[in-house]
Amino acid sequence: MVDIAKRVYDHNWKFDTIVRSLLDTDFYKILMAQTVFRRHRDVKVEFSLINRSPAVPMARLIDEGELREQLDHIRSLSLSRGESTWLRGNTFYGKRWMFGPDFMEWFEGLRLPPYHLERRGDQYELTFEGAWPEVMMWEVPALAVLMELRGRAVLKGMGQFELQVLYARAMARLWEKIERLRPLERLAIADFGTRRRHSFLWQDWCVQAMLEGLGPRFTGTSNCLIAMRREVEAIGTNAHELPMVYAALAGRDGDDAALAAAPYRVLDDWRKDYDGNLLIVLPDTFSSAAFFARAPEWLAGWTGVRIDSGDPFAAAEAVIEWWRAHGQNPKEKRIIFSDGLDVDLIGRLHAAFAHRVTLSFGWGTLLTNDFRGLAGDALAPFSLVCKAVGAEGLPTVKLSDNPVKATGEPAEVERYRRVFGVGAQRPMAVTV
Repeated sequence: MVDIAKRVYDHNWKFDTIVRSLLDTDFYKILMAQTVFRRHRDVKVEFSLINRSPAVPMARLIDEGELREQLDHIRSLSLSRGESTWLRGNTFYGKRWMFGPDFMEWFEGLRLPPYHLERRGDQYELTFEGAWPEVMMWEVPALAVLMELRGRAVLKGMGQFELQVLYARAMARLWEKIERLRPLERLAIADFGTRRRHSFLWQDWCVQAMLEGLGPRFTGTSNCLIAMRREVEAIGTNAHELPMVYAALAGRDGDDAALAAAPYRVLDDWRKDYDGNLLIVLPDTFSSAAFFARAPEWLAGWTGVRIDSGDPFAAAEAVIEWWRAHGQNPKEKRIIFSDGLDVDLIGRLHAAFAHRVTLSFGWGTLLTNDFRGLAGDALAPFSLVCKAVGAEGLPTVKLSDNPVKATGEPAEVERYRRVFGVGAQRPMAVTV
């Protein structure tokens, strides 16, 4: 096992590239990339960094030269033969040959496209433009680089013993969380923490700790590279990016009917590519209430729903009632919670729903980056995202079930709220 504190002290991170492989990304990005590659490979999109925690001055903390060095390194990466073999021949969600030969040939030749980086006061403006299946692969590694460089800036001022104590405390904190999870019967929990992790080495340590501490109740990791190296399941389905871009393209020229239908077109395409446990609905892009009010009957037969914003208790109750109204047995369905999770919330959600549905948890930032209070607030996690902001020159929108997470131009946000019939929403604090 890597001595992380010694690695930090001895090398000052200079010999550790932050992103080691194109597989150092979340599984859902590769799944979505295949769907996009098959249908929208020539669509031009733009992704942009969004710091929801402007009190964290990224441009003062992170040296621009170091940031460019890491981003340039990512552009030099390509799949190795072993990585390609793992993707081509491995079994994912019970299915072999998940990825088609045409997509794999494209992915094996992929080099990430150029980026645009500019300092704006105490923040960085980081954007990526180009063909959708290429540009979308920037999201996760770009976030991982920024989060880890911020951590390095803090750690480089610490001595050897201080680092040992820091990591010992962080390890003890995670192990205490694992011990609190052990009594939960029928627990199913996965690592979703790549995007805002403390570091790659720390995420890898967290996965190993979860494996030892929880055994088969730890169901896998979203990180493909760690899944391959640790021989655990790669976990993931789909994300908000798909309906955001589909909606922007559909709603051009003021076509409100096409805009309203876009979230369901996404899922119609998805079911042509995937089945079984990959048939998971993510309903909150333009409000979950609006989504379920217009959802076609065939969606009720899908495997489950992922809840990623708003009040998770109210959202789960609404999903259960929707299933019942469509003649489905909730006990045969899966709910995946993935928003702002930590042990207390996991425990309360498990107590409320484990006996009513099949329950899963995608534990993110507070699994792989809980250094709160261990170096003051200097290493505390914060909310940093990289979102699709445009498609073919058209602005994208995300409404969410929490208006604090909404993104998009104000006029377009209002249009989407009108088209999808979104009324008043209760703002909720965004921790991570």
